[in-house]
Amino acid sequence: MSMQEKEVFDDVLTSQKFITDTYNTYTNECATPNIRDEFLNILTEEHQIQADVFDEMKKRGWYTTPQAEQQKIQQAKQKYQNENPQG
Repeated sequence: MSMQEKEVFDDVLTSQKFITDTYNTYTNECATPNIRDEFLNILTEEHQIQADVFDEMKKRGWYTTPQAEQQKIQQAKQKYQNENPQG
């Protein structure tokens, strides 16, 4: 039994989320700047792959994201402005 195209995209997106999470951990734990920089490059590439998969799924209607309510946006802005009064 083969996977349908949407299921393949779901699997790829889930895998990319796991990969970026793992590379983020590796990047945070690097002992030298050179290795950290290389992991940051890989992490950026993996995030781009994840974004590409997400964008394609959204374009096909397989991943919908609701628009944020203006009131919730204002509440979030207020919360973070209060936590960081200098910013």
